[in-house]
Amino acid sequence: MVANGYASPMSHPPIALPAPAIAAPERDVQTTLGQPRSWPLSVRRTIFLLGGAFCLTAWASPGVALALGMLLGLTQENPFQRVSQPTAKILLEISVVLLGFGMNLGVLLRAGLRGGGIAALTIMATFGLGVLLARWLHIPRRISTLISAGTAICGGSAIAAVSAVVNAGEAEVSVAMGTVFLLNAVALFLFPQLGHWMGLTPVQFGTWAGMAIHDISSVVGAASQFGLTALQTATAVKLSRALWIFPVCLVAGYVFKDAGVPADRKLHPRRSHWSLPPHAPALDDTPPVANKKAPIPWFVGLFLLASVLRSFVPLVTRVAPELSRLAETGLTLTLFLIGGGMTRKTLRAVGVRPLIQALSLWIVIASMSLLAVRMLPGL
Repeated sequence: MVANGYASPMSHPPIALPAPAIAAPERDVQTTLGQPRSWPLSVRRTIFLLGGAFCLTAWASPGVALALGMLLGLTQENPFQRVSQPTAKILLEISVVLLGFGMNLGVLLRAGLRGGGIAALTIMATFGLGVLLARWLHIPRRISTLISAGTAICGGSAIAAVSAVVNAGEAEVSVAMGTVFLLNAVALFLFPQLGHWMGLTPVQFGTWAGMAIHDISSVVGAASQFGLTALQTATAVKLSRALWIFPVCLVAGYVFKDAGVPADRKLHPRRSHWSLPPHAPALDDTPPVANKKAPIPWFVGLFLLASVLRSFVPLVTRVAPELSRLAETGLTLTLFLIGGGMTRKTLRAVGVRPLIQALSLWIVIASMSLLAVRMLPGL
């Protein structure tokens, strides 16, 4: 329609606009990039519950339980993550205390004293070598200290205790925890094979495992494959080593007492590609673990009390075998829960250089303790 020589705007047909593009769901994009698609939540919960129930049976060994938990954690992600990790910690402590009911106090004290001198030597050597490796590899001081503590004493428990007194950030703790977790998983499968190959006696293997493997859960899992004597020896040696948490925390607190703003975050203000995943905050952005007290391993004292009762109370002596079996079942379930905590995010948090430091420290401490075990009389 034309009016006064001008075309009316209504004379043209409306212009069809293209429909807005709808972004593909994030899960589909991840699947396209090669990451596995998770099953529905109800299915994943059922699978994890069935896996936990399997670990309560006689067919499940510590190694199988850990491998099953890691498989489910890496492929489907633990649907009970917030509950399973605190549960694993409590279950581990209860199981260790129950193990004490199966150990004679004299055997316990001899095993602890046997490894005491070696523990002091290897702990000092681990921290000294850790300082040198941190300078060579340019690893932030706090991450290096946490890795050295986890390697020298008792894995995740030592890392949690030391992180509280050195004002470590969440990202720094994640790097140390993930690194030590990987080596724990390797030790559970590798150490029994090496022990049989080298012809170690149960007492020798238990002493070696208690000194060279990081976490008490992996120590018990590896030693249980070598027999009851190895299990009892390894538990005693490891728990006596765990008492070194107290002096190490005191020294670490003194060393880092003047660090208002962590020095490592000043020296490394940008994200370190070898220590943090691409999506993680930079070291100077990670909040410190504030107002958190160093955890005290009270279960070690209860373990000693259980051994005293087993040695001097006849009733406890009679039920000790059943309590020991219950402890082994609890530890198997604990390893399943710990394995379920291994996720793709945990793996991405582990960098190359921290892993090199942890692996180097582990090789040194395992070699030193093995040499000492070979040379000690009576083993």
